[in-house]
Order: sequence, then C-alpha cells, then structure tokens
Amino acid sequence: MTDLARAQELIGYRFNDVTLLKKAFTHTSYANEHCALGHVDSNQRLEFLGDSVLSTAVSTYLFRNHPGMTEGELSRSRSIIVCEETLFEVASLFCFGDFMLFGRGEVLTGGRNKISVLADSVEAVIAAVYLDSDYYCAERFILKNLGFEERIASMTASSEQSDHKTALQEFFRDPEVHITYEIRGRTGPDHDPRFVAEVNVEKDGAVICTQTGSGRSKKAAEQEAAGVALKVLKEASS
Repeated sequence: MTDLARAQELIGYRFNDVTLLKKAFTHTSYANEHCALGHVDSNQRLEFLGDSVLSTAVSTYLFRNHPGMTEGELSRSRSIIVCEETLFEVASLFCFGDFMLFGRGEVLTGGRNKISVLADSVEAVIAAVYLDSDYYCAERFILKNLGFEERIASMTASSEQSDHKTALQEFFRDPEVHITYEIRGRTGPDHDPRFVAEVNVEKDGAVICTQTGSGRSKKAAEQEAAGVALKVLKEASS
C-alpha cells in the first residue's frame, strides 16, 4: 500500500484526484529543493483555503446547534476549536507527519514533529477535500471524519474549556483595572513544548495580583494563568 493510499484509508476519504492530497502533504522545503526538476507546488495555498473552509464549517455548526450562544460566546468557542493546538492533535491522530514530503534540511530539524507544520497540513488536507468534491462534502469530512463534531461537543460540555481570560476581565468590570499577559518561558522539544505565561492585574499603577500558568500553547498558558489569578482573587474577596 502506498503512503497516499494509506493516508486516504486513515482519513476515510477516497480522492478522485489524488494529486491534490499529494500537494497537501508537500512542504515548502520539498518544493524548493525540487523546483529545478520542474514546477512543484507546496501546500501553502491549500493551507490558506483550508483555514477558511474549516472556520466556516465550525462556525456554521456552532450557529445551528447552539442557538442560545451569544455572538461573543460563538466567537470564543470557535477560537478554542479552530486553533493550532487542536489541529496538531488531529494531525497526530491521523499520522500526517508520516506522509509529509520535506526537504532534507527540514527533516534534519524535526519537521515531521513540528506543531505548526502539522497543524498547517490539516488545513491543506481540508482544502484538498473541498477542491476534490464540494463544500458540503468537506463540511462532513471536517465534522465526522476528522472528529470536529465530537470535539465541539466535548468543549461545550466541559467547564475545563471555560474562557478564564474573559472571566477575569468581567470579574472587575472596572476600566481602571488593566490586565496584561506575558510569555515568560518555553521548554520541551518542538513537538511537545510547554509555555509559561504570567498575568498581571494592575490598578492606578499598583499591582493587585500576579500569577503564572503553563500549557502546550501560548494561549493555553495564558488561560491557565488567568484561571489561577481568578481563583486567588475570588478567595481573597470572599
């Protein structure tokens, strides 16, 4: 079984034009190394298109299935689902790193395990399915085959996915209070990083609260820091 045949089997979609899938798995480093042998397209343009298709599919699903959500809640829910961390998890689940075509330099620097590279590959594959079929087929592919419907259900049902940054801001409702975030550190390899974020709450130039949090993405680290700060402030005010 060829790599492209195995990839199609894993994602549960059979391409009419399998060259679209090959292009979706073609990194810029590979395209640049092989350009002397003829025109070789990378997956960058597919990433651009796939990002829009994914965002539309998730937005539509949230709008249809959660009529009680406000505009702000819909936007926050979409941002939690359509993020680099989620896309990396999807790419890892379907072993996209095994199918990517890289230049020699990118292979040596661990391209097959890079979060950003694998996240981009998911968007490229989504675009490939869209171009191979139509929007409605791509929507089903995103929700069912790639498991985004299940992820959305899990997110909306779990309090662990609450927006601590917004909750921290709403805790004060005071324009004189300023909340800032700063990434203080990063550890771990490219395929499994850990970020440390610090949140500072100030009023009239005085620091009210400073807390830190960690996570696999900068966004996740900031959310954890906000959650810790919110808990401390609530306990102090009770």
